[in-house]
Amino acid sequence: MKTRFQLFLIFSLYCACSAPKTPSLSTIDHQVDSLLSMMTLEEKIGQMNQYNGFWDVTGPAPAEGDASLKYENLRKGLVGSMLNITGVEEVRKVQKIAVEETRLGIPLLIGFDMIHGMKTMSPIPLAEAASWDMEAIEKSSQIGAREAAAMGINWTFAPMVDIGRDARWGRVMEGAGEDTYLVSQIAKARVRGYQGENLSDPLTLAACVKHFAGYGFSESGRDYNTVEVSRVTLHQVILPPFKAALDAGARTIMNSFNDLDGVPATGNSYLQREILKGKWSFGGLVVSDWGSIGEMVNHRVAKDGKEAAKMAVLAGSDMDMESYLYVSHLKELVESGQVKESLIDDAVRRILRLKFELGLFDNPYLYCDEQREQEIVGSEEHVAGVLEMAKKSIVLLKNEQNLLPLKKSGLNIAVIGALAEDKDSPLGSWRGEADPNTAISVLEGLNEYPDNKYNFAKGADLVLEQPVFLKEVKLNTTDRSGFVQAIQAARSADIVIAVMGENGFQSGEARSRSEIKLPGLQQELLEELVKVNEKIILVSMSGRPLDLSWADEHLPAILQVWHLGSQSGHAIAQVLYGDYNPSGKLPMSFPRNVGQLPLYYNQKSTGRPFNPGDDIVFWSHYSDVPNDALYPFGYGLSYTSFSYSDLRAEVLENQQVKIKVNVKNTGPREGEEVVQLYLHDHFSSLTRPVRELKGFQKISLQPGEVKSLEFLLGKEELGFFDGEGNLQVEPGEFTVMIGGSSKAELALKFEID
Repeated sequence: MKTRFQLFLIFSLYCACSAPKTPSLSTIDHQVDSLLSMMTLEEKIGQMNQYNGFWDVTGPAPAEGDASLKYENLRKGLVGSMLNITGVEEVRKVQKIAVEETRLGIPLLIGFDMIHGMKTMSPIPLAEAASWDMEAIEKSSQIGAREAAAMGINWTFAPMVDIGRDARWGRVMEGAGEDTYLVSQIAKARVRGYQGENLSDPLTLAACVKHFAGYGFSESGRDYNTVEVSRVTLHQVILPPFKAALDAGARTIMNSFNDLDGVPATGNSYLQREILKGKWSFGGLVVSDWGSIGEMVNHRVAKDGKEAAKMAVLAGSDMDMESYLYVSHLKELVESGQVKESLIDDAVRRILRLKFELGLFDNPYLYCDEQREQEIVGSEEHVAGVLEMAKKSIVLLKNEQNLLPLKKSGLNIAVIGALAEDKDSPLGSWRGEADPNTAISVLEGLNEYPDNKYNFAKGADLVLEQPVFLKEVKLNTTDRSGFVQAIQAARSADIVIAVMGENGFQSGEARSRSEIKLPGLQQELLEELVKVNEKIILVSMSGRPLDLSWADEHLPAILQVWHLGSQSGHAIAQVLYGDYNPSGKLPMSFPRNVGQLPLYYNQKSTGRPFNPGDDIVFWSHYSDVPNDALYPFGYGLSYTSFSYSDLRAEVLENQQVKIKVNVKNTGPREGEEVVQLYLHDHFSSLTRPVRELKGFQKISLQPGEVKSLEFLLGKEELGFFDGEGNLQVEPGEFTVMIGGSSKAELALKFEID
């Protein structure tokens, strides 16, 4: 039990924190230093220790084993954070132990992977990126934050801002695609959505930007694999989204599993000390990814856990997630002089500062309100919000003969594919605390339009059993017993809606695929359907770009719907029937086949960029497929059409350029268009991409309406980063291109001095 003196000191800290509504940084720093001066070395190190939820907190305390040791460390004040404990009742119990049973009563950070929702699921992040709608993405992030905070969470391990150029990598679903500029804008929107304007608001969370850095460049798209990139690529392509998120106020950052320049990111001083905490002056905390400190032994750069702990803390990793190595070894390392206590103090300051900013010292149970949990989680407002986000995320890839939108009456429609009735896959991977099988299925969405007749035939199961997060997905590759029924349904139908793609657990962490075609028996079934009915709409449901080259060649209409979350079926049906005009644009290029990967639009020209003659082979190309994507970055159709005209440029002072363009809705419907601006630098001291996205605006136009848009290009848009991270703006000639995808053709040259 605490002494009266200790209680007085803690009470004084609480009062000091609660005096102003939003304490200044200087006030918080003073409070942090006061508390730090009271702590023993062991208690400091305890704050750097994060445990996964290790026992059922509603039951008895563990009496033996590893869980018992963790429980005792919690009671001793040797735990600074816990993750994967959710719900007010559970969070309150562990927080009560930290606050009321430890010597200093320091509250816990409660972390969770709230990636695209908590109970009410928004579309997966890659799908949301297809909206190119920053306001909608911010609102979606806010919905997830509100529900997570209402369930006791105060720290989310998101957003993921890794650049994804390889669709084989399962974690592309968790990010925002292949383009640095777009990912940077989305990173800022997500941070604003999570953190709001005041971190001490109990309906906000601390954001955690991940994975620092280079994780998206894992070789062969295989998760946890080696990364080999140049310093120019690091600074020009990989790091800007992290910097953008931190500039937006993100308070924490997570390092990554991969190595960089031969050094694991968790132990990489260049990344964490020199860039993050040095050049960028980041004042928040750095947390390891799950077990990544211990994995430096597997990387074979640390001979044991003690050396791994030393490498990590020297490199700037402030908190150990589930390696147990800081709490096991740091005290000895400090006392032996191998690690300076000042490094421990710096890490603990960052951790305590966040706890003060979150208002936890003012009220340790700030996030533990049962009534708030009941009122907010699953609210009608949140359901409506994720439905709107889902509609904005859908991309129309093909629509020959205006097969879409569907007529609302008089049609006999065959709905085929196991995913059409699947209520679980649309929830996607990294699904928070969503209850299984709670998504609106495509069939349920279609049934909201009852004046057409629907004949459902599964055709074939996609999976053999219901997948779970920790297990490999077992595909059906042999049972074709449902083919006959599906073929008969297609033969007698006016139109076929084939809902095919990936199970929700076929993408995400550790879900890399060497093939990205339709899995299982779906491709075979689709080819049989085409033989009896050519009017097939493919509804492609996936967590990554798929190889849709056969479908593109043989089908008249394709809709990319991703994994859209709780309201998936309603969103898909509303787009199919034209009650929502699709406006999504691809955040990742769709390849013609897996052999093109990694694939991205902003490639460099190389020394042999084009074919010098029809019969000449010595240039950079494939002999069996074109170089470009099947569906390029930024691509997406609408039920209306748009034209671009009157592109002009005005060169201003201080290396700024004003770009103007007119956009007209030339079709029959109101619609939204994402107007995209790309830039090409004709000559520079370093090789540069053939074009790069440098601006975009999403606008709505009535039929026949014209809008004049203006873009301002400054040094960040005109320049580039060198291998040391310095921004270079070089005079010379540029070409600006504007249009509705990365294939934008309306172009204009200008020069800057």
